[in-house]
Amino acid sequence: MDGKAMYASSEEQDDEIFQVQPRPEMRIRFGAQDEEAGRQTSTLPRMARTITNSSQLSATSSRRRRVSIDPATALPITYRTVSFAIEESKEIQRAEADRAKKDAAAELGDLEWHTLSTDDVIGRLETSVTEGLSKEQVEVKTKEFGKNMPSKPPSDLLSRVFGYLFGGFGSVLLIGGILVTITYEPLGEPNPAQANLALAIVLYAVFVIQALFNAWQDWSSSRTMASISGMLPDDCFVLRNGNRVELAAVDLVPGDILYIKSGNKLPADVRFIEISSDAKFDRSILTGESQPIPGSIENTDLNYLETHNIGMQGTHCISGSAIGVTVSTGDKTVFGKIAKLTNTPKTGMTTLQREILRFIIIICSIMVFFNIVVIICWAAWLRHSHPDWITIAGLIVDIVTVAVAFIPEGLPIALTASLTITANIMKRNQVLCKSLKTVETLGAVSVICSDKTGTLTKNKMFVTECSIAEKTMTPEQAVEFQNSNGNTTNCVAQLRSLAGLCNAGEFDAATLNLPLAERKIAGDATDQAVLRLSETFGEVRQLHMLWRKTFELAFNSKNKFMIRTLTLSNPEGLELAVSPQELAEWKKEDLLLTIKGAPDILVERCTKYVGEDGHVYPLNADMRNSIEVIKNKWSSQGKRVILFARKVLTGHQKQHNPENNTFEAEIMRQAGSDLILVGLVGIVDPPRDDIPEVVKVLRRAGIRIFMVTGDFKLTAQAIAIECGIITSSTDMIHDVSKLDRNGLETPKSISSGVISEKNADPKHGDARSITLSGPELISLNDNQWDQLCQYEEIVFARTTPEQKLRIVKEFQKRKNIVGMTGDGVNDAPSLKAADIGIALGSGSDIAIEAADMVLLDSFGAVVEAVKYGRVVFDNLKKTLIYLLPAGTFCEFLPIITNVILGLPQILSSFLMIMICCLTDCAGATVLAYEKPEADVLLRKPRDVKKDRLVDWKLLFHAYVFLGMQEAIASFAMAYWYCQRRGVTFSILWLGYGRYPPHLSDEHVQSVLAVASSIYFVNLVIMQWFNLMATRTRRLSIFQQPPAFNKATQNLWLFPAILFALVVIFIFLYIPGLTSAINSSPIPVEYFFFPLCFGMWILFTDEVRKFYVRKWPEGWLARMAW
Repeated sequence: MDGKAMYASSEEQDDEIFQVQPRPEMRIRFGAQDEEAGRQTSTLPRMARTITNSSQLSATSSRRRRVSIDPATALPITYRTVSFAIEESKEIQRAEADRAKKDAAAELGDLEWHTLSTDDVIGRLETSVTEGLSKEQVEVKTKEFGKNMPSKPPSDLLSRVFGYLFGGFGSVLLIGGILVTITYEPLGEPNPAQANLALAIVLYAVFVIQALFNAWQDWSSSRTMASISGMLPDDCFVLRNGNRVELAAVDLVPGDILYIKSGNKLPADVRFIEISSDAKFDRSILTGESQPIPGSIENTDLNYLETHNIGMQGTHCISGSAIGVTVSTGDKTVFGKIAKLTNTPKTGMTTLQREILRFIIIICSIMVFFNIVVIICWAAWLRHSHPDWITIAGLIVDIVTVAVAFIPEGLPIALTASLTITANIMKRNQVLCKSLKTVETLGAVSVICSDKTGTLTKNKMFVTECSIAEKTMTPEQAVEFQNSNGNTTNCVAQLRSLAGLCNAGEFDAATLNLPLAERKIAGDATDQAVLRLSETFGEVRQLHMLWRKTFELAFNSKNKFMIRTLTLSNPEGLELAVSPQELAEWKKEDLLLTIKGAPDILVERCTKYVGEDGHVYPLNADMRNSIEVIKNKWSSQGKRVILFARKVLTGHQKQHNPENNTFEAEIMRQAGSDLILVGLVGIVDPPRDDIPEVVKVLRRAGIRIFMVTGDFKLTAQAIAIECGIITSSTDMIHDVSKLDRNGLETPKSISSGVISEKNADPKHGDARSITLSGPELISLNDNQWDQLCQYEEIVFARTTPEQKLRIVKEFQKRKNIVGMTGDGVNDAPSLKAADIGIALGSGSDIAIEAADMVLLDSFGAVVEAVKYGRVVFDNLKKTLIYLLPAGTFCEFLPIITNVILGLPQILSSFLMIMICCLTDCAGATVLAYEKPEADVLLRKPRDVKKDRLVDWKLLFHAYVFLGMQEAIASFAMAYWYCQRRGVTFSILWLGYGRYPPHLSDEHVQSVLAVASSIYFVNLVIMQWFNLMATRTRRLSIFQQPPAFNKATQNLWLFPAILFALVVIFIFLYIPGLTSAINSSPIPVEYFFFPLCFGMWILFTDEVRKFYVRKWPEGWLARMAW
């Protein structure tokens, strides 16, 4: 059977293969999570973490982002990604899952990649484990198998067009148009009103315009999200033509040798050919099983989905490393087959969508209520008492007008525009939003828990000090000590050997000729720093030639250490790596166990130490105290302290085979005691330059920022002080002893999550700060968590992934909106559980997959993200404040007065529609472009339970403060004109269409047409000033000018005003049109009166804002929207 035949399908396959078991709660269990896993600081692969002897096949990086964009959503700023479940599994529709299960199982029935030997797999795919594929082979395979990407789904054009037409308020407009058409004919016979026909045409036109806008917005949003997804890394490392190369994952073909490391997402289906002992993979996306499975190079199950020697596209490597040969790509992968047969489930409604739906339900309920009132009044009273006042056709027009008037047609447009604009602004600031939830949640974040390494710090580490016994030296002094003529000891050489041998880093061959500081290194930042230290004393490459690696256990955040065992290849290496005593006793079959990690973990396992003379001595209490002093001193200076130790395993080459399952357990047992402490190194990872200022800004914004790290407690505390996360003096920092288990004592000055002016003073440190370690968190009860969660400044040190997850959950339980930042594999569970997970673009695939937002540049970009997250909510409130006064209140009053008080409808239905669908809609849209107010980062975070999009404060401001002013002014101007033309208010009051004999119907209708136009003009012009007033919630227009200040200006306001003016002249001054819609030109003075009224609105709002700023706790401030 040839390689192509491997893709053949079978008629029969057990349906159990694709049975997905829903689980109420899912959580990844990490067996070996590196705190820095996935932090790629160069474009080079890492060294192998493997139990085999091959040095050529070293595991490197594989990176993949799978993005599925569905632009056919009502709010299309979404970033859909197929991600693993950590806390809860995604429900798959049963019918689709069953169909996918049967069809895909049939296709996979004859796959036997997992049952073949490694040599057979390599042979069938015509590849090489040492050379990979050639350029010619890649070209042939690309033509045969295509790109490594899923096929485009079937076109859903009809459903999308349906959404364009009837999404938002399209259905209301269409139904309204149909009803008004009926009032023209046949209900309007024998003298149909031309105004009703014009109104119907306008409703149809607005219906079409809204559909076209929805289509354009969909296209624009799709482009935005496509550009955002394109900014995320999408590459992997493979072996081609004998060289490790980096390429886009879509260019993978069957036969490519792929390098995988912890944190990577597999870009294709692979058969493992080399794997580290600690390699584990999360398959929950495919199987629903949350427990990670170990990788293997041997077949473990006849079921293709169950065997451990196959890595499947879309799954994650959560620990260890591996090398695999690509066997399936694109639609031929297991993931591709299922994705091709099922549709992505629709995501649930977000908080913002629910808020808008709640508002629409309220408005529609009011609209329905008043329509029912109008219908009842007409049916029970007017139809009998005043049969000629409102006809059936007039009633239908009134009902449609009330419906259109109450519904803010500009809101969906403003909402979508606001989200698109915000997403683009964030993208320019190197912040990539992956979902609508991201944008809306940012404005409410009250707590940010941040990882330290690579997030708050530069992740560019270097060794500043090293210690052997009680002697501390800089690297330069260590070189001098080793080279000094009088020094015959090899103690420095022993430390240097361990630094080079027990290291997963690897120099880039292309940069070996550059100065040491400029060379590129593949590996995490700690390994890079230690490798550079070793290279300072001589070439590490030569050192590696003297020893051969037999086993490696990668650093993980639980064990806090790395192990590597080696056998001697050249006797010269022995003299450099061990003491004279060990050199004399070394046997050929011995193994050298090297270990590096956290001193507080490893020092208890050490019973001996290397002295300054290179000899080994018992580790007595005095020396332990000296080591503790050195460790604490360096840690308090913010240095990461690494301990190096070793142990000679006598005769272990014969006793144990590294490929035996018991070998790892034996190595772990041996590493648990009788180690020889060789030395310590102190590593500096300086904070990012902008972090102190970022912390200050976030704190002023009412956001508490905490450090959550796996580092030693003193190191974490020192870095936190340097970053400004802790501002208290060292003696004022609390520890776990200050948390009362019974909850009877609450430390003084603890805030309740809101930072007071008193507590914001760094000098006020009585219970402001606390530092705890992970083990201390385990014993905390609810009372202690209640106290802990009130501190303003917290450092959590030595935390595991489970503890990070618990920290997030505990703060959420206490009504905090939690943001979590991180970039490593161990951050993924907490990133997923947080209200908003924030990953770094340089982080691991699994962290980016779990996060809601990605920072491509640095943590400092989170300030812009928070700012614009708040702006989105602010601008939507401003949109509603702008739309409601004229668009609902001032349009509804003429209808009610017409029905109840017998007054003529002083604003025609046609002109009402023009305000809702044209003039106000333009203004609402440009409010989406409003810049952040100067005080946006000086406010407390929004309380999502209390600060609703629409509340009584907003409605009071819109209807009473603004709406009453606009309505009174507009009614006054309209009826004043009628008074001047002889149609007095007393004649119209309770007139129900009956006028004195001296007033002809033609004269009254002519006067009312002008009065209606005056009402229309008055509302439109006063809305210009409402637009200017609602631009800010607290600040004066002079503090936030709309022009001549780049930080605050919104130049789109003026085209919107000009557009409204054009609408006025079109519908009031075109002769043929005015007669059709019963409008009329108005006297010129009625253009100036509303300017004065508008200035009054602006003035009164300025006074209101002044009092709110002056007395922020006053009654007026409590009423402010």
